[in-house]
Amino acid sequence: FAGVPGVYRQMLKYGKPAPSDFGVLRHGLMAGESPPPGLFEDWEACTKTPLYEALGMSEISTYVSSGPGVARRPGAVGKAQAGRRITVLPLEGGSAPLPTGEEGLLAVHRSDPGLMLGYWQRPGEEAQVYRGEWFVGGDLAVIDADDYVFHRGRANDLMKALGYRVSPLEVEAVLTEHPSIAEVACAEVKVRADVSVIAAFIVPRPNAHPDAGDIERFAAARLAAHKCPRCIVFVDALPRTANGKLMRQALSLPNGFSTG
Repeated sequence: FAGVPGVYRQMLKYGKPAPSDFGVLRHGLMAGESPPPGLFEDWEACTKTPLYEALGMSEISTYVSSGPGVARRPGAVGKAQAGRRITVLPLEGGSAPLPTGEEGLLAVHRSDPGLMLGYWQRPGEEAQVYRGEWFVGGDLAVIDADDYVFHRGRANDLMKALGYRVSPLEVEAVLTEHPSIAEVACAEVKVRADVSVIAAFIVPRPNAHPDAGDIERFAAARLAAHKCPRCIVFVDALPRTANGKLMRQALSLPNGFSTG
């Protein structure tokens, strides 16, 4: 069974599945966005079936994953699937792979049999995704010495703060550890024509009443100053597509929101 993390969250919340409901299920597979803390453990405890993660895109389907033959590693999506060649290229350009452990753009060798033939009648866009022998889909990642891939988000989702590039996934991973937060998504928002800041859009846990100041202090104790959100926005739900994937570009400050 495959789905985005939100599908698994909703099944656990409303479906209350039992092991007897999954007698023929071998395992579950998640893709589409970063899973929240505890989802793997909650699913496996409830259904007695393993849950794995994958990374993919329309141009190549899934190409990195964990699974029965690739044990999960905390924070990692998994490894390149059998027969696929991947590497990490510099964000600024070039086709020379980065050293192990350095963050950059995840790339797939263009000889991959699962890779698209091209973008129909869009030669300009097609030229932008190829660097020499590599296809670059826009995902940021680190590959460790054991070939595990750690996804750092989409390059076009990077937030700029005090001259630094900041991945929203890094900030979200910290904030989701707060006991009053059920879900969180971060984005760069404009507070003035020439000023942008990091904002955290937070769905509180049921019966929780989180305080913006407390969350700011929580973040400050765990993140570098330039990575801390300057705006805390409480919302009832995060914007998502019909299949449950986060619509990060739809995040915006509500009318009249004061940034202090």
